[in-house]
Amino acid sequence: MPYVNIQITKGATRSQKAQLVRAVTNSPVCILRKKPEHTHIVIQEIADEDWGFSRLLTGDWKNKLARQPTRTT
Repeated sequence: MPYVNIQITKGATRSQKAQLVRAVTNSPVCILRKKPEHTHIVIQEIADEDWGFSRLLTGDWKNKLARQPTRTT
C-alpha cells in the first residue's frame, strides 16, 4: 500500500488539493501497478512561520520577493 505524505505551506484551495491527490496517485498506479484505492495521500499544511529556507521564514521570503522590482523583457 503506497503512502505519500505531502507537506505544503498553507493557501492551496480544495480544488488544488484534489488535483494534487489525483496527480500523485497516478505515479504508483502507472509505475508500480498499484490500485488507486490502495494509495493513500496525506496533505499537511504548514504555516509560513513554521517553515523556513534560504535563511528566512517562508512569510519573510514571500515579503522579500514581493518587494523586488519586476523584470520586463
